[in-house]
Amino acid sequence: MGSRGVISGVPSQCSKTACAIALGAAAASAMAASSEECVLCHTADHRNVVIPAREGCSECHRNVPAHHGSEEGKTLTALPVQEKLAIPQYYEESRLGDKPNPMVLIPAGPFVMGWDDRLPDEGPSHTVTLPAYYIDLYEVTNLQYKAFMNATGHRSPAHFRNRTYPAGKADHPVTYVTWYDARDYCTWAGKRLPTEAEWEKAARGTDGRMFPWGNEFNINYANTPQRWARLGREGDTTPVGAFPQGRSPYGLYDMSGNVWEWTASWYQPHPGNTHPSESYGEKYKVLKGGSWWDCSFYKCGISAPVFNRAFFLRSTRNKNFGFRCAADAGSGRRRERE
Repeated sequence: MGSRGVISGVPSQCSKTACAIALGAAAASAMAASSEECVLCHTADHRNVVIPAREGCSECHRNVPAHHGSEEGKTLTALPVQEKLAIPQYYEESRLGDKPNPMVLIPAGPFVMGWDDRLPDEGPSHTVTLPAYYIDLYEVTNLQYKAFMNATGHRSPAHFRNRTYPAGKADHPVTYVTWYDARDYCTWAGKRLPTEAEWEKAARGTDGRMFPWGNEFNINYANTPQRWARLGREGDTTPVGAFPQGRSPYGLYDMSGNVWEWTASWYQPHPGNTHPSESYGEKYKVLKGGSWWDCSFYKCGISAPVFNRAFFLRSTRNKNFGFRCAADAGSGRRRERE
């Protein structure tokens, strides 16, 4: 199975106990509980890459002492977390329906891909020029995936019972889907999976920003593990579109957090990358965007930056993997009007 370079917001000596001090008991409990689950996705070649804490860490960490990465003698204080979402977390009647998602046209032209100051596989930043294309406004939902299953006889995801999704989660992103499942849905819908470059441009626009909404992490703009830890709750997916303030420059929802999203791309080094990895090649597919849940490999770091790269075998499925679809600009798709 696949593996991933970890995003950690704390020094390597930070133990699970220290993380609990920063994030609260809920985070530590989740880390401990997740360890056994992780072996279902990660293998021995899994990498831990540590990133020092910065001023922006105050969005996640409450009253973090100086030795946690802040300036000497200075304490970071987090902004309050907003528990109420733009829409209820659970409801019975779908607000989106079971038809394939509306799409947004991403115009042709260059954008900055990658990042130079973090994980080795994220750089170097470089300019990529893409033709125009369409990409889904939302992640594919449970109800939309059920329509695909009913039409094709495709197997159910692991969290479905009697070929239907959990009550109240019609508009939550479908999870427990492999790369093959995602590809098959997109093909059935007359679409395809986006490439890594297409996904990243749609998430960050053309100004090289770190998150869909800008360069500062905001705990209230996405469904991330940091939000659930601050709330002291176990966490879950949220309905697609529940964080409108976190939309990308092109208006896309949930490009950070909620679920990791499969792409069509193999895990390959960026042009000019000088850090060798035996994981590069045509073995793993790239996922983008981070999710609501980070296993213990991620400790208390964040996976939300748009340039972050996860990579897994195409057969991998778990509770925080989903997808959205794309299409060529010449396919006759209509731009979503809001």
